[in-house]
Amino acid sequence: MMRRLRPTTERARLTALYGGLLLLAGGVLVSVIYALLQDDLDARLGRVVTPVPRGPRMASDEDIPPAAPGDEYTVVLANKAGEAAKTKTVAALTATTLSRLLTVSGIALGVFAVLSLFLAWWMAGRVLRPVGVITATASKLSGENLHQRIGLKGPPGELKALADTFDQMLGRLEQLVTAQQRFAANAAHELRTPLAVQRAAAEIGLADADPERVAWIRAELIKAADTSERLIESLLLLAATDQGIQRREEVELDETVAVVTAGFSDEAREKVITVTTTVEPLTVPGDPVLLAHLVRNLVANAVAYNHRGGHIRVHLAGRLLRVSNTGPEIPADTVHRLFEPFRRLNERTHTAGEGAGLGLSIVASIARAHGAEATADANPGGGLSVRVRFP
Repeated sequence: MMRRLRPTTERARLTALYGGLLLLAGGVLVSVIYALLQDDLDARLGRVVTPVPRGPRMASDEDIPPAAPGDEYTVVLANKAGEAAKTKTVAALTATTLSRLLTVSGIALGVFAVLSLFLAWWMAGRVLRPVGVITATASKLSGENLHQRIGLKGPPGELKALADTFDQMLGRLEQLVTAQQRFAANAAHELRTPLAVQRAAAEIGLADADPERVAWIRAELIKAADTSERLIESLLLLAATDQGIQRREEVELDETVAVVTAGFSDEAREKVITVTTTVEPLTVPGDPVLLAHLVRNLVANAVAYNHRGGHIRVHLAGRLLRVSNTGPEIPADTVHRLFEPFRRLNERTHTAGEGAGLGLSIVASIARAHGAEATADANPGGGLSVRVRFP
């Protein structure tokens, strides 16, 4: 039964709380006034009701003159009977005054209780109105209308801050959902391309049993399979790094940078690219395999998107790894987009050796997993400079 009597909504709870506090404050105020007035009435009435002597002897009842109109005091006999009458008169006046006070205070307190409940209900509704707006907006949200915002108007306060925080969260969710949808679409497109090549090669090549055609289709199928394998490995690596690092150990990053960079010497030599490596000792806690992937992707991008006779500078100093390369000019406003999955500077041409556009996104993901930050800038003469700052 008690559970049924409890308010079931926040507005009802706030109304009960505010109304109860106002009623309690009114009751305390009436009690204080009653106590103070009770103590003060006896003293004040005792001074007003005063026994008066009449000459050398005490006056009799017949000798007491009538009170003049407007007199502010009452005269009683100055004897024991007069003192008793005074006491009884003061007590009667005090009781009558306090009784009247209680009656008026009770009526006023009842009216005040009704008004306080009404005001508490109205005030609770005003306070909780932003919560209702937030609830209504949240109930209508789905993957198709994440662009909606609360846009709460009002003075600064806790609920205004809550609504603004909710709007900011919706903005981040919209970006995340959009990025995930774009990622899924791009991944499907990238995986579909080598499968289409394999299907076309099989249909064309197997129509004729000519040995040369069979050798050609074999080479095309192997190439398409290699492309699919690299793409799947990159996707798996990106998914793994987004989930964080499972194990950590002390990694000599300077040795990793030197070994990985030396592994691209043949590719750089074919394109007549000069590679300059400057490393200082640096030990970072992390996953050695993932850190090797980070450096490999940076150097691989620097080689792949460089021009013949260009330069690559790999510099590790302090807690900053910087890989800079020459190459085509990159608009400054598009640099930050290169860290998004499947994002390239130019449209894909499906030529040999072309990447899937996951290199820098994997770098950014590995950096985040290690508490580092990856940033990039376009070089004035062309090319890109990527920096990874470790904590």
